[in-house]
Amino acid sequence: MPRPNVVYTHGHHESVLRSHRWRTAANSAAYLLPALAPGLSVLDVGCGPGTVTADLAALVAPGEVVGVDRAEDVLAEARSTAAARGLGNVRFARADVLALDFPDDSFDVVHAHQVLQHVGDPVAALREMRRVCRPGGVVAARDADYASMAWYPLVPGLDDWLGLYRRVARAGGGEPDAGRRLLSWAREAGFTDVTAGADVWCFAAEADRAWWSGLWAERTTGSAYARLAVEGGHTDRAGLERIAAAWHEWGGHPGGWFSVPHGEILCRA
Repeated sequence: MPRPNVVYTHGHHESVLRSHRWRTAANSAAYLLPALAPGLSVLDVGCGPGTVTADLAALVAPGEVVGVDRAEDVLAEARSTAAARGLGNVRFARADVLALDFPDDSFDVVHAHQVLQHVGDPVAALREMRRVCRPGGVVAARDADYASMAWYPLVPGLDDWLGLYRRVARAGGGEPDAGRRLLSWAREAGFTDVTAGADVWCFAAEADRAWWSGLWAERTTGSAYARLAVEGGHTDRAGLERIAAAWHEWGGHPGGWFSVPHGEILCRA
C-alpha cells in the first residue's frame, strides 16, 4: 500500500523552531522520566532541534541516544545543541518513522513528541516504533489535542485560527486532535500494556503570553502553514492577517490564559 501523502503543516520557520527550542524533557516528557535510568538506549523520533533529545541523553548516560528527524537542516541544529552541552552519547540521523533504518529490538526506549499528529498512518508508525524497541522496553508518545485547547478572553479571531489550523492539518494528511486518539492507536498497533494520561502547557504569565502569542502570530503569516492555508484555498492573506491580529490582542490582555492539553501513552513492548 502506498503511504499517505503527509505534509508537515508547520514547516521549520524560525517561529516554529523557537517553540521547539523551548521544549525540555521536564516540560514535554515528564511522564516518561520515571522509566529512564543510566545505561538505557533511547531513540527519539522527530527530534527537531534536539533540546529534548539532549535532556534524555543526559539522563541515561552512558546509554546511547539517537535522535532522528525527516528534515536534514534541523538535524544540523540538533547536533550543535548536543555539542554545546558536551554530550558524547548522542547522535542524529535522518529517518522516517514509518520506515526506521534500525534492526529489530535496537532500543530500550522509543519516544516521539508531537509526531503522530503529523503522520498519515499513526498506527503503522507505532508498530514501527515497537519493532525497534526491545521486548520489555517502552514506546512513549505525546501529542497535543487542538480541539481541547482553551483560552481567555474569548477573542473571536482565535476561533477562526483553531478552525483554520485543523482544516489545514487534515488537508495535509495529519490529525490535529491526536492527543485523544493515542490510546486507541496504541491498541490498534497491538500494544496490550498501555498507560494513558494527559498533561498540559499553560501560558498565563505576561512573558509567556507575549512569547506564545508572538510566535503564533508570526507562524500564521510567515510559516509553511500560512502558505498551505492560502494555496489550499482555506483562507486568504487578509484572513491570516486578521488571525495574527487576534493573537496579538489576546497576548496583550493582562488576564490572558491559554491551555494546550496533551495525550500521553507509555506502552510496554
